[in-house]
Amino acid sequence: MAVPSLLVPFLLVVALLTVTPGPDMVLVLRNGAGGGTSAAWRTGLGCCTGIAAHACAAVLGLSALLAASETAYTGLKLAGAAYLVWLGVSALWGSFRAPRSEPPTPAVAGSAAAVAASGARGGYYRQGLFTNLLNPKIALLFLTLLPQFVAAGEPRVVVTAELALVFLVIALLWWRLFSLAVGRLGVVMSRPRVRTALDRVSGSVLVGLGVRVALQHR
Repeated sequence: MAVPSLLVPFLLVVALLTVTPGPDMVLVLRNGAGGGTSAAWRTGLGCCTGIAAHACAAVLGLSALLAASETAYTGLKLAGAAYLVWLGVSALWGSFRAPRSEPPTPAVAGSAAAVAASGARGGYYRQGLFTNLLNPKIALLFLTLLPQFVAAGEPRVVVTAELALVFLVIALLWWRLFSLAVGRLGVVMSRPRVRTALDRVSGSVLVGLGVRVALQHR
C-alpha cells in the first residue's frame, strides 16, 4: 500500500481541524467534569465513531447524495441542531436542580447530564456519536477535503480511504490525550460550584451552537 504523496500537508490540515474548539470539545469537557477520564474518553469514542461513519459515506460516494439533496441536508442539519439544543438545555436544567452541598457522583453524567440514560455508561458514547452523526457539515468536510489531497495518477478510492483512516487515527489520539487531561483536572472540576458554573457555561454554548447550526446555510 503506497503512502499518499500529499500525506504531510493533509496531516497538518487535519491536526488543525481536530484541535479547533467545537461542540465535541464542549461535550467531552462537560462529561469529563462529571465522570472523569472514562466519561470523557467514552464521549470521544462516540465522536470518532460518528466521524468514521461520515468518512465511510464519503469514500463510498454516499455523502455526495446528501450534498445534492437540499431536503436531506436540511433535515439532518435541523436534527443535529435540535440535539445540540437539547443537550444544552438538559445541562442548564440539571445545573439548577443539582444540590449545592453534596459532591457529584462520578458514575452519573451529573448535572452535565440528565442527557441520555441517567448514569448509563453508554450515554456518554451516544452523546458523542449523535453529535457527529447528525452534523452534515462533517459529511461535507470529508466530501470536499479528501479529494483535494489525492494527487493526479493516484487511485481515488484507495487514497481517499487511506486519508479517511489517517483522519480517524488522529481524532482517536487527540480525544485520548484530551480525556486524560480532563481527568487530571477532575478534582477541581468536580467541585460543586465549579461543576455548576461549567454546566451553565457549556449548556449555554451548546444551545448557542445548536441555534447557529439551524440558521446556517451550506
